[in-house]
Amino acid sequence: MLPQVIIIGRPNVGKSTLFNRLVGKKLALVDDQPGVTRDRRFGEAHLLGLDFTIVDTAGWEDEDPDSLPGRMRQQTEVSLQGATVALFVVDGRAGITPLDEEIGRWLRSSTVPSILLVNKAEGRAAESGLLEAYALGFGEPVAISAEHGEGLADLFEALLPHLDEKQREMDEAEVVEEDEDDLSGPLKIAIVGRPNAGKSTLINRFLGENRLLTGPEAGITRDLIAIDWAWTDPKTGEEREVRLIDTAGMRKKARVTDKLEKMAVADARHAVDFAEVVVLLLDATLGLEHQDLKIASMVLEEGRALIIAINKWDVAEGPSGLFNGISAALADGLSQVKGVPLLSVSARTGKGLDELLRAGFAIRETWSRRVPTAALNRWFDDALAANPPPAPGGKRIKMRYITQIKNRPPSFVVFGTRLELIPASYERYLVNSIRRELGFEAVPIRLTMRSSKNPFATK
Repeated sequence: MLPQVIIIGRPNVGKSTLFNRLVGKKLALVDDQPGVTRDRRFGEAHLLGLDFTIVDTAGWEDEDPDSLPGRMRQQTEVSLQGATVALFVVDGRAGITPLDEEIGRWLRSSTVPSILLVNKAEGRAAESGLLEAYALGFGEPVAISAEHGEGLADLFEALLPHLDEKQREMDEAEVVEEDEDDLSGPLKIAIVGRPNAGKSTLINRFLGENRLLTGPEAGITRDLIAIDWAWTDPKTGEEREVRLIDTAGMRKKARVTDKLEKMAVADARHAVDFAEVVVLLLDATLGLEHQDLKIASMVLEEGRALIIAINKWDVAEGPSGLFNGISAALADGLSQVKGVPLLSVSARTGKGLDELLRAGFAIRETWSRRVPTAALNRWFDDALAANPPPAPGGKRIKMRYITQIKNRPPSFVVFGTRLELIPASYERYLVNSIRRELGFEAVPIRLTMRSSKNPFATK
């Protein structure tokens, strides 16, 4: 449901003209004679990116309730129920009348917030009426000309505080995707890597049995194998459910010519889609190769949480230098995500496997985190204050607010105007700040810019 904005005022102050202006069409009849509008009319209004339902009402008249004008007034009174905000329209040229004062008293007794609009304010003829309007007790009036489209930017600014929260809820409802916040289920962890990195051996060590076929030959695993298992953390004694997914080794695409291997690699990529955490297993005897970086990038592009484990650590030569070298290479090759966990393990001896699973549960929690809207927008305000968005070509970019539309991976949308002009460098600034300030350094982040439509841009 769009928020409702009600236009209220005595007859012939320009309510229907304003209604037509906001809906962008001549839906309501307009004439100089009073009382043309009798029934409430609803329309979808668009004002500089604000979307709302605008309601035109009959002119307020002080008549017997049983008369036609009296029944029209009752319709107007009913229309205020459920409204988000009321637009109280007066005629700037005619000045404030006793009927305007009566309507003002009625609106002030309502819980619905009201904005006072002084219509027909073009030219000097409305100056006295604009000054008189302050006496109605609604604060500073907004001067507009519904007929000529003047003052709409000021009307937008006046409406924004009342509609912004409603607008935000609608925007979130439009883009929100179903996500899974339940962390009590099994950790779905896929093991990926180049052929013969020791993926199946690692899973066998986890299970304590030769569940999967292993050997010195590369490419033994073809089918995607998923195994449900209960892991007991030796530090806490807590038993936690895990779903281990073994995958075929991923070689360089140019080297994959066999049809079965192509199908197996496709299956492995499919496994990444269904995993929560992906462990990229490296071979310590071979170090980090370009293919490993391609696999890691693919995992991050799919939005999965990533852990990199260096296997065969028990036979690694110069382990300290090897670890530091791989860490530096990852920092350069995976610059889109900082802080990806890098662990050393041995599938043969069992070294580091409990630490690997602890890291898996921890990074899943980060990957599943949702930041409260208030905290998120406090960060957003601070980030904009520290580094305001640029104004390319002198065009001011307005960034109104940010919301997290989903987790797994954490995904955010910034709403505002002219956001298509935001340079990539500023988007990187926001993403890096999210990582640093909100604790998302080790997981992929999605940031989308959504600009509001300006219905007057083409006019």
